[in-house]
Amino acid sequence: MLRPWKLEFEIDKKLDKAVYLQIADTIITDIRSGRLKAGDALPGSRNMATMLKINRHTVVEAYQVLINEEWVISKERRGIFVSDNIPVMHSKRMNSISEVQNIQVTTDRMMINFDDGHPDSKIAPVTELARAYRQIFGIKAKWQMMGYGDEHGDIEFRKTISKMLNHQRGMQINENEISITRGSQMGMFLVAQTLLTSGDCVIVEDPGYQPAWQAFEYTGATLLPVSVDEEGIDIQSIENLLIHRKNIKAIYITPHRQYPTTVTLSLSRRLKLIELSNQYNITIIEDDYDNEFHFGYRPILPLSSFPELNNYVYIGTLSKVVAPALRIGYLATKNENLLKKIGNLRKIIDVHGDVIMEQAVLQLIREGAVKKHIKKATVHYKNKRDFVYNLLTKHLKNIADFTLPEGGLAFWIVPKVVLDWDVVTTFLSDKNIRIIHPKQYSRSSVNGFRLSYGSLGEEQLEQSIEVLSEILIKLSK
Repeated sequence: MLRPWKLEFEIDKKLDKAVYLQIADTIITDIRSGRLKAGDALPGSRNMATMLKINRHTVVEAYQVLINEEWVISKERRGIFVSDNIPVMHSKRMNSISEVQNIQVTTDRMMINFDDGHPDSKIAPVTELARAYRQIFGIKAKWQMMGYGDEHGDIEFRKTISKMLNHQRGMQINENEISITRGSQMGMFLVAQTLLTSGDCVIVEDPGYQPAWQAFEYTGATLLPVSVDEEGIDIQSIENLLIHRKNIKAIYITPHRQYPTTVTLSLSRRLKLIELSNQYNITIIEDDYDNEFHFGYRPILPLSSFPELNNYVYIGTLSKVVAPALRIGYLATKNENLLKKIGNLRKIIDVHGDVIMEQAVLQLIREGAVKKHIKKATVHYKNKRDFVYNLLTKHLKNIADFTLPEGGLAFWIVPKVVLDWDVVTTFLSDKNIRIIHPKQYSRSSVNGFRLSYGSLGEEQLEQSIEVLSEILIKLSK
C-alpha cells in the first residue's frame, strides 16, 4: 500500500515564484529534511490538485521539474516516487560560525544539473498532448484493446513520419520502411541485435555516445573508436581500418551535431564516408538525436538522404519535440531483411507499441500543434543559447575554448589546460552543481565537457557558470 503523505503547504500567489516551482521546492525541502524518504509515494496529480485547489497541469509541471532534477522518478502505472538516488549534499566539519553560515547558503540551494541535453519541460505541450490522448483513448481504446497492433507501429503514424522525413530531411522513405520504437535507445538496441553478431566490429566516434556503444557490445561486437576533430569523425582513420580489418559491419555516427562535441560532419567527409560505406558494404547507423532545434538557415540534411548511400539505418526521436517523458522514437531503413528481423524481435520484447499515444501525437501533428511548438521552442532555445554564449564569453573565454552551436541544446567546452576531472566534478558537487563526467564520453581521457542549457533557467545558468569559471580558474593554475 502506498504510504500516505500530506503536503503541509499554502500557495502564495503574490510571490514572483511560479506556483509549480513553489510546489516543487516544498517537496524538495521535505526530501532534504528526511520527512519524505527514498521510495515514498507522492499523491497523484489529480489528488494533489484537489488538495491545493489548483489546476492539475500546474502539479504536472511541478512533478516534471522534480523528475528533471532527479528528486523523484515516475514508475509507469504506479505513480511518482522519491528517488532512491538522491543527490548527495556534501557537508564538512566547521570550525567557525561564518563557515557554518556559508555552507548553509550552499546546501539550501537545489542541485543544478547540467543534464544530457534535455528540453525545457515548462514549454512542452503537455496540456495539448493530454487532451489528445484522452480523446483517442475514449474513442478507440475499446477496439484497440481487443487485439495487438502492427509490430512496427500504427500505419497512419508511420505515414506521417515518412512524410516528415521526406519533406523536411530530404529522405526518400515510405511507411513500410519505418518502425516506431519506445525511444531512440530501443531503436539502437533493436538494430544492434539484428545487424551484429559476436566477432563483428563497429566503428564509433570518440568521444561519443556510450549508451549506443553498450547496445553494440551487448551483441559481442567489438568497438573501434575513431577520433573527432572540428570537421567531425576522422575519415582517413576509418579508411585505414576498413583496409586492414575484414570484420567491420557498421559505422555509428551522429553527423548533424556530433555527440558530445556538437561539431557537424563536413560535406567532403560525408561524401567520402558514403563512398567507403558502399565500397566495403558497411551499414551506416545514423543517430539524428536533435535535428529539430536548429538556429541557422536550415539543418544539415542526413547522410541517409543521399540517394547514393546503399546501406543505412536512420534513428530519430520525438521525445525532445513533444515532451521529455514521451518515449516515442523511430528508425528507417531500406534493408527489408533487416527491418523484418527488427519486427520479429520487437514482437518478442514488446508485442506492439503504445498505439494510443502514437495516435495522440499524430493528432497533434495534424492539428499543427507540433509545428507551432517547434517554432516557439526554437525561438526560446536560440535566445537561451545566446544568453549562455554571452555568459561563457564573459567568464570562460580566457580559460576555455568553445564555439557558438548552430542548434541543439548544449555547448562543448574544452579548458586550455588538462584538468583532473574527478577533482573538477567533486568541487562542483560541493557547490550543488552537477556536470556529466567526461569519462562518460570515452574509454580514454577527454579534456572537455558538455554544458547543456535546455532545461535550466537563466538564474541557474548565470549562477552555475560563474561558479564553474571560478573552479576552472583555480584548478588551471
